[in-house]
Amino acid sequence: MSSLELTPLHPLFAAEARGIDIRQPLSPSEVKQINAAMNRYAVLVWRGQPLTGQQQIDFAKSFGPLDLGLKKVFKRPERLEDERLIDISNVDAEGKVARRDSPKNLSNFANQLWHSDSSFQNPRAAYSMLHALVLPSWGGNTEFADLRAAYDALPERTRSEIEGLRAEHYALHTRILLGDEAYTDDQKKAIPPAVWPLAQTHPGSGRKLLFVGVHAREIIGWPVAEGRMFLSDLLEHATRREFVYTHEWQVGDLVMWDNRSTLHRGRRYDIGERRELRRTTIEDVPEATLMAA
Repeated sequence: MSSLELTPLHPLFAAEARGIDIRQPLSPSEVKQINAAMNRYAVLVWRGQPLTGQQQIDFAKSFGPLDLGLKKVFKRPERLEDERLIDISNVDAEGKVARRDSPKNLSNFANQLWHSDSSFQNPRAAYSMLHALVLPSWGGNTEFADLRAAYDALPERTRSEIEGLRAEHYALHTRILLGDEAYTDDQKKAIPPAVWPLAQTHPGSGRKLLFVGVHAREIIGWPVAEGRMFLSDLLEHATRREFVYTHEWQVGDLVMWDNRSTLHRGRRYDIGERRELRRTTIEDVPEATLMAA
């Protein structure tokens, strides 16, 4: 039986993982070890993983049903054969570096905002796994913020204030924020908002957390302007530098994170240089089982 080895990468969360061959089918014991590590660290970094697309899919499926995100409603030409692989790249369907103003790069710019994957849908995403294939000469790091540590550091008054508050998360909020408003009414209706408590208890670790992110566009029952300003303040708090781990990519890295307890964002790079990563994401349990605060 393989044993998971962990080396912390940050004082609060994130660890490098070794000792389990994630290219091979996982045993129940190995799945249990990785889940326990995710509950503790929320971000796991696996170095030097020459994964095929199918191996990455098989690894993800060990933890739950795969989530397709916006692919469920937006059918666009894809260069990857399996729709379960989400193409995090600046490469178009023909295999060329995409134009700066392409829809592909709009998604890349949206990924540079603090978010958790698929928080705009129910069920939302649990784990995401991102595998690096081609990297640019500079930039393109990914930052992660620990929402559990953010909750722990909230002033007592703010903790009391967010108790019972719920925020609406909307898929197109980031796109519209970045100037893309070319969506039909049918497209907008195809992605109804999801509503999540601001204060939650993580179902795996039992820790309280502050569930915010750029997809959150209003607080239910509040005036829109007041809600957005409060959400902005909470997001600023949640992404303070002491809560952030910065991952500097190497080819072959697979980084796995829990969208229920972290935020992440990509950092700027030369959009004219080729950058290719593949993401797989699994769905969370339905909202009915969420332990809301």
